[in-house]
Amino acid sequence: MPSASSPRSLHGRSGPWRAALRRVRERPDRATRGYSFVELLVVSSILLILASAVAPLAQVTMQRQRESELRRALREMRTAIDRYKDAVDLGVIGGTDIDPENQGYPPSLGTLVEGVEPVDESTGGVLRFLRRIPIDPMTKSTDWGLRSYQDDPDATRWGGDN
Repeated sequence: MPSASSPRSLHGRSGPWRAALRRVRERPDRATRGYSFVELLVVSSILLILASAVAPLAQVTMQRQRESELRRALREMRTAIDRYKDAVDLGVIGGTDIDPENQGYPPSLGTLVEGVEPVDESTGGVLRFLRRIPIDPMTKSTDWGLRSYQDDPDATRWGGDN
């Protein structure tokens, strides 16, 4: 039986047990070892779920922004059309620029941009009601369709002719 001071003892300073204990003691603790694959998988799943919830919100936000731009563009055109109609009603615009069938409304949006000659030529110049035709934020075009409150959303004609 080996003595406590012999090199082969369990409690001695050398031998295979000493090396094994040293490896166990030198193993880094869990905080410094990193994350397991399962932990990374769980975190990735949570991030994927959150991202899938945020994507529709971003789409709704973009749609609302386009609708807001649409309201602004429609308000700008409505104001210009109203100013044209008021000018016709007050007699500021007349002659060949007025189409009796339009009841004093402009024949096209281009008329509001290009302008019309006033009856009183002493004021000089052309009366313009729009600087440019606003861009439709839904179609990204300056081509605007004609709609009436009486129209169905999928109507191909406008003004109650459906």
